[in-house]
Amino acid sequence: MLKKKKKVVFNVQKNVNPHFQDVWSSRKPYNILKGGRNSFKSSVIALKLVYMMILYITMDQKANVVVIRKVGNTIRDSVFNKIQWAIKLFGMSGRFKATVSPFKIVHKKTGSTFYFYGQDDFQKLKSNDIEDIIAVWYEESAEFASEEEFDQTNVTFMRQKHALAPFVQFFWSYNPPRNPYHWINEWADTMKSEEDYLVHESSYLDDQLGFVTDQMLKDINRIKTNDFDYYRYIYLGEPVGLGTNVYNMNLFKPLDELPSDDRVIGLFYSIDGGHAVSATTFGCYGLTAKGKVILLNTYYYSPAGKAVKKAPSQLSKDLNDFITKTATQAMWKGAVIIKRTIDSAEAAIKNQYYKDYGQHLVGVSKGKKVDMIDYVHDLLAQGRFYYLKNPYPIGMPHADSNEIFIEEHKKFSWDPKTIDSDDPRVVKEDDHTVDQFIYLCVSNARDFRLKV
Repeated sequence: MLKKKKKVVFNVQKNVNPHFQDVWSSRKPYNILKGGRNSFKSSVIALKLVYMMILYITMDQKANVVVIRKVGNTIRDSVFNKIQWAIKLFGMSGRFKATVSPFKIVHKKTGSTFYFYGQDDFQKLKSNDIEDIIAVWYEESAEFASEEEFDQTNVTFMRQKHALAPFVQFFWSYNPPRNPYHWINEWADTMKSEEDYLVHESSYLDDQLGFVTDQMLKDINRIKTNDFDYYRYIYLGEPVGLGTNVYNMNLFKPLDELPSDDRVIGLFYSIDGGHAVSATTFGCYGLTAKGKVILLNTYYYSPAGKAVKKAPSQLSKDLNDFITKTATQAMWKGAVIIKRTIDSAEAAIKNQYYKDYGQHLVGVSKGKKVDMIDYVHDLLAQGRFYYLKNPYPIGMPHADSNEIFIEEHKKFSWDPKTIDSDDPRVVKEDDHTVDQFIYLCVSNARDFRLKV
């Protein structure tokens, strides 16, 4: 006996918060959605795009949607999965086929397609003749360099509009950057007065349907308690400004010894090299079963004032000794080395270390300094970063002290001349452990549960 297919009815009122009514019913060509984390703006856009396509599919029309991220390698774990989630809510997963090379989700009957691109492959994006376009979505729009990057592609998509569509409908979604002078904050404010633009703001506080769970609220409230400005920035979507000092040092929590009710399960190493004229530093960090990130030990060598400076071959040996000695300490016996991260611009130590020990050091994927620093802010605001006041000794020169790590972070500050600009800079002095810590957080964001 054949089973009767279960009919799925999509209920807008149960899946789209009332706060997004203006977005769901928007008849404007340009729609800018900005808001804090867990505001569900991206989910609403994904649902709306699927709904728009379904309207054409029910008329046996082919209709296409283009989804763009700044960097193509972020597509799979973000917008690609989000659109599939939305299709599933409409009960239509079986009617679409998803492929990853290239990234596409195609309606089997009509050929209607969600196309996914990275702006970093602009020539490919520009040369593709898609036709029958009804909508375009720029997700995480703040990652783009300027509004000119949108202009380069928008005209191309407008020319390929579906014949039945009044216009191609564009969507932008992003979390407002901390810096109020960031170009996208200023651009969105300017667009508020434009007749063809909807500028929509949201936060988790606008949730009336219970999408924000008790567990999520607990995390939010912990960050609200630890660092109120960071809470306003991340969860309320407010450009709170940069201040002068980069970090709140109260969030660097000292430990006299490792916690007795927790254990280190993974070891992470981070390296900032500067053998020729500036300091070289290695950091050994432990990730615990309860999610704490603990600075266990620091190596810091400065060539300043030394007539004979250490060569890359000597620093390579020091790094290997530091890793070997710290990784085999009894206090975290059984913990495995997860990753060794290095400044991607530091070729000398990286190449020497591979030559000497056959081990690759992972170069960090760098971005703007202000964006990389946000990874550290996220860890600190969650209240999960600790350091040993007195590291368990390994008996190695230039190691067994975390004091310089703390002192450099205390001094780390924004250049006052650049704060009120679209490109704020930090003061580049005594920042070697600072950079090493930033590389650690950026490179291991997934393992550290960082969401920037």
